[in-house]
Amino acid sequence: MLWVAVAWSLFQLWYASPLPFVFGFGILNDTEARAIHLGFALFLTFLAYPALRSSPRDRVPLLDWVLAVVGGFAGAYLFLFYVQLSGRPGQPTTLDLVTGTVGILLLLEATRRALGLPMVVVACVFIFYTFAGQYMPDVIQHRGASLTKFLNHQWLTTEGVFGIALGVSTSFVFLFVLFGTLLEKAGAGNWMMQISIALLGHLRGGPAKVAVVSSALNGVVSGSSVSNVVSGGIFTIPLMKRTGLSGVKAGAIEAAASINGQIMPPVMGAAAFLMVEYVGIPYSEIVKHALLPAVFSYIALLYMVHLEAIKMDLKTIPQRPTPARERMLRMGLGLSGSILAVCIVYYGIVAIQAVFGGAAPPLLALAGVALYVASVWYSSRYPDLALDDPNAPILELPRAWDVTRTGLDFLIPIAVLLWCLMVEQMSPGLSAFWATVSILGIVATRKPLMAVFRKENLAASVRAAWDDLIDGLALGARNMIGIGIATATAGIVVGTITLTGLGLMMTELVELISGGNVILMLILIAAISLVLGMGIPTTANYILVATLMAPVVVDLGAQAGLPIPLIAVHLFVFYFGIMADITPPVGLAAFAAAAISKEDPIATGFQGALYSLRTAILPFVFIFNPAILLIGVDTWPQTIWVATVSLIAILLFSAATMNWFVTKSRLWESAALLLICFTLFRPDWWLNQVSPPYEELPASEFLPAVAQTPADGRINFVVEGVDLMGEDVRKTVNVPLGEPVEPLERLRGIGLTITQAGDALMISNVDFGSYAKRIGLDVGYDVVAVLRKADQPSSLIPIGLALAATAGVAGLQFARARKQADRKESGPAR
Repeated sequence: MLWVAVAWSLFQLWYASPLPFVFGFGILNDTEARAIHLGFALFLTFLAYPALRSSPRDRVPLLDWVLAVVGGFAGAYLFLFYVQLSGRPGQPTTLDLVTGTVGILLLLEATRRALGLPMVVVACVFIFYTFAGQYMPDVIQHRGASLTKFLNHQWLTTEGVFGIALGVSTSFVFLFVLFGTLLEKAGAGNWMMQISIALLGHLRGGPAKVAVVSSALNGVVSGSSVSNVVSGGIFTIPLMKRTGLSGVKAGAIEAAASINGQIMPPVMGAAAFLMVEYVGIPYSEIVKHALLPAVFSYIALLYMVHLEAIKMDLKTIPQRPTPARERMLRMGLGLSGSILAVCIVYYGIVAIQAVFGGAAPPLLALAGVALYVASVWYSSRYPDLALDDPNAPILELPRAWDVTRTGLDFLIPIAVLLWCLMVEQMSPGLSAFWATVSILGIVATRKPLMAVFRKENLAASVRAAWDDLIDGLALGARNMIGIGIATATAGIVVGTITLTGLGLMMTELVELISGGNVILMLILIAAISLVLGMGIPTTANYILVATLMAPVVVDLGAQAGLPIPLIAVHLFVFYFGIMADITPPVGLAAFAAAAISKEDPIATGFQGALYSLRTAILPFVFIFNPAILLIGVDTWPQTIWVATVSLIAILLFSAATMNWFVTKSRLWESAALLLICFTLFRPDWWLNQVSPPYEELPASEFLPAVAQTPADGRINFVVEGVDLMGEDVRKTVNVPLGEPVEPLERLRGIGLTITQAGDALMISNVDFGSYAKRIGLDVGYDVVAVLRKADQPSSLIPIGLALAATAGVAGLQFARARKQADRKESGPAR
């Protein structure tokens, strides 16, 4: 099994690399690669996960070997018989149908073993719906499907099991999981933890703040909340308990911090990579939109932890006595040195690319190798970091630089990933490939290089490095089994939706339940995500809800006159999908944290859900105020203003939910802070009560408005027409525009073809899979108006009043806190 797992990792590296095209060998299309990916996942599931609790753990039963081989064959069937299947589309043979039937059954069994029964139940409900459509209530009724049509759609095409979800898992999710696993194997996880302890341990509630920051650092390279809890929690939870926090609160803080790892760029949860396909924008754009909410969520949790520490009067970890002047000098040198190093690396790479052009990549690779060897040589002069003993008291905090210098080379693969993703704007798969290659090199050579520089036993170090390399490759594949199976099973749901037309029916159903009210609709979707998340993984949850509900929100919002950006809806679904990992009664992250803290998982979940309210409020904010996603924010001053106001708002929300600001809040004070928070997040709501936000211009102004929109700007306009159900619709939509070119050409860039007939403008074509198609535009709709921002009173007025009210509440609480302190001081004297 070990070598099969290693083979899976090597296959994924080969598929993501440019090597197949260099050698002209092993070139696979997407369908073939997905089939091999699922074949490996099914084979390893039956070997790695026992069938029952009573199954033997010391050996793999013969039946499981048989199931593994048959499952591997069924999964890889599209690869093994690709030529034959492509020659007879829609005409399955008996072997095709038998393989499809066995494949579906084994996939469901693999899902039960790897993910549990709830995901199987969800898949079975959708399978039942496929066959029993004619017996369903009118609102979701369809004519049903035959077994042949079902199997052909689900197993022999890319509409079902082998669809987009499995494709994303194949293309780049695997490599990101492998990257994080290898980084942990190299020792980077412990290194990040120790840096967090060194930087924050001396603060009030320091260990809890360490948990937050270390989870944020892990979240940069890891997209799993449960693995984040397990890898960091074994150190931070006992550490928090040692300084006075209860086990429930310690576990809740770690769980709350860890679930945010999935929303922390650049490596977000696996579902974030699916957005590339579902929203149709580059991953770098998704990272840009997701950055501010993720950072704000972590800062807010740090603030909540600080308030908790003040409420409980927690102790600090002793710090090495250092004169204030030396401490400030060290801090200044650390910050300035970090900024200088980043600038040297960035401008150095840019200069080499400018001077050497096409010859730059090999030169940069050589420079990277030289920098790596120099970093390891420097680190070798100091002892390796010891793993923190969670049960030992911390007598003295280490200095940050003393920790940092032992693992400077760990920054190289992270820098490679960020450069490829954000600067070169490579695909996520290729970016992850180069980052994984760099960490593979570190795992393979770091220990031998250390041995050479320290004059230690080289042969033993080479053997240890080889063992780490093989173990890392195998563990990366092992960590991917659940994701591979989850995305394949979620494909059954997606396939059912495309086969039956359920997506169109959901629009009517949700509109009926919510009455067309966007707020009620969003609450309904949040509840659905939380309920589904109790039994299925985040990735599968996102696929289900995004496929069913995201188009509905955009469509009904447009009909209500609220143009909601598509990325905002998908991030909304994504956020509530991860919230399910901490929400009782089944919050996997809370359960994992409770296992470490040895406390009640339900109590840990409720406490964690309280801490996570600041994450839950953000999706509602960016639906109605997309500026927090940097949509419509074009300049640095605008960015700084939006970030500052939004940060103050989320901190005040955190204070209100903790019922503590300067001191313990009274009920009306918490209510006032919530109202202030709303005002800072939505100053436009108050202004809209006075004057409308937009003025409608006639359709004749639409093309000039498109021409005047700045590069990468967005435009709002109104369309009218008849939908597929024969009903009249009026929609207000918001679309992004690329570089300024001729207006009609610019609109074609988002898949929209407009035909002019005098002053009338009609949509004559909408490209399949384009952004315009995803937001519900259709052929035959007329553009009837373009919206221009109306002149309104300045948003500074409600924001200024809100900040003044904040100062008033703070002043009252300061006075009350001073009186309480005076009473305490005078008490013993009486």
